[in-house]
Amino acid sequence: MALTASLSRRAALRGLAGLAGLGALGASTALGGCATPQAPGTVRAVADGVYVVAGSGGVADEHNLGRIGNAGFIVGPDGVIAVDTGTSYAHGRALLETIATVTPQPVRLALVTHTRPEFLFGGAAFRERGIPIRMHERCARLMASRCETCLKTLRQQVGEPALAGTAMYVPDQTFDAAHTLTLIGRPVRLLHFGHSSGPGDIAVLDPTTGSLFAGGLLDNQRVPDIQDSDLPGWHAALRALRTLRVDTLVPGHGNAASSRLIDGVERYLQQLESRVRALVTAGESLIDVPDASELAEFAAWDQYEIIHRRNASIAFLRYERELMFRQEPPA
Repeated sequence: MALTASLSRRAALRGLAGLAGLGALGASTALGGCATPQAPGTVRAVADGVYVVAGSGGVADEHNLGRIGNAGFIVGPDGVIAVDTGTSYAHGRALLETIATVTPQPVRLALVTHTRPEFLFGGAAFRERGIPIRMHERCARLMASRCETCLKTLRQQVGEPALAGTAMYVPDQTFDAAHTLTLIGRPVRLLHFGHSSGPGDIAVLDPTTGSLFAGGLLDNQRVPDIQDSDLPGWHAALRALRTLRVDTLVPGHGNAASSRLIDGVERYLQQLESRVRALVTAGESLIDVPDASELAEFAAWDQYEIIHRRNASIAFLRYERELMFRQEPPA
């Protein structure tokens, strides 16, 4: 009986979210997104000299070869900076071939924005061509600590043939603070706001056109993953993004849009926190949290059934611990 009620409630919420999703799709178009999703693997200019190569979205599997995240590149008079390296050695090679169809300029550097398999495991393809890989030092430490396991999991998800030649690596360059690169003849700013969506997550800004690659900080119509996050830091990072002149925003997943994309991610995080804090205060059990934390506005977003339910459990455990440590010790 309880299971039937839970399923009915979730079905009703999904129905409401479906209606909201239609409105959100229209809003996304108005905000600068594409009316039709960009086909996976296709390249599109989002500004003068700024390009995005679309990921498929969804969960990594043998059909999409794990190529679920966006990559991109910025072309200057003296070369190219690649933003993220793809999911695998083969994906990295495909990205380099795509860049070569757009410009004869050499790729001078590859940046990794955050520690997710779909953004970093193509690094070997860049390094074999002598292209250095640069990431935040905390991103590099997190990659070293867990990405051997990530790679094993990815092989199970997408199959060994798709990952042939894919291997762990050590980045050629690391940094610990925001700075500006000038090696391609146009400035490219690397932005780090402290521990936010992840400990070493960065955004990449092309100030010439106001184009921002948001990395792990923002997704479009996809539930953001809080696993590595510091939520107060994430909110601070989003506030900082609002102060920048950003005309085009390229999220880690989903279509490019205007800077108003920040609003949707901020709203999701706020509603998640508010709902889960209420469940902690009400004394709910962890086992009931995924079903009790439904957020109708976001139920049509990519990976809602997987990532949102996991987010709710993670946030619940964090807030329980926070509450426990705030309590006064007994006399």
